[in-house]
Amino acid sequence: MDAALVRAAREGSQAAFARLVALHGPALRGFLRRAHGWAEADDIAQEALVTAWSSLDRLRDDARFRSWLFGIAWRKAQTAGRSAVRSARRDGEWVAEAAPAEGIGAEDRLSLEAALAGLAPDQRAAVTLCLGEGWTHEEAASTLGLPLGTVKSHVARGRDRLLASLGESA
Repeated sequence: MDAALVRAAREGSQAAFARLVALHGPALRGFLRRAHGWAEADDIAQEALVTAWSSLDRLRDDARFRSWLFGIAWRKAQTAGRSAVRSARRDGEWVAEAAPAEGIGAEDRLSLEAALAGLAPDQRAAVTLCLGEGWTHEEAASTLGLPLGTVKSHVARGRDRLLASLGESA
C-alpha cells in the first residue's frame, strides 16, 4: 500500500502524501516521544515529514517508506539532542558569566536591572559597557558609534541616575 501512495506522492499528489502521514504520523510521534521525550517530539516529527515530502525522489524502495521516514526522524532527533546539549552548555556559561558579584543578592540585582531599564538606550549601553563590562570610554564610543564626549557624559549621568534610583549618594 505504501509503495502506491509513495509513487502518487512523488508525482505530486498531496492527497497521497497526506494519506501516508495519516498512516504513519501517529506511530512516528509515539516513537519519538518514547525515544526522545515529549518536549520536542511533535516538532521533530513535523520536520521529518516535511523533509520526507521534499526528498521523496531519494527514496530507493517505495515499499520501505515507513523505515525511511523513521530514519529521517531519528537523525533529526539526534541532531536536536546534540543542539540541546550545546545550548544548555552555552546557557550555563552565560549564567556563570552574568552571575552577580559575590555579596549582591537577587533583590539588589533586580533593583539594578530595573534602574538600568529606566535609562535611555544609548545611555544604558554606555553604562553597561563602561561600568558593567569594564570597557574604556574610547572602546564604547567606537562600538556604539557615538562621540567620545557623549559616551563620557552618558556614563557619568547614567551612573548618577542609577545611584539615585538605588537610593545611594554619588
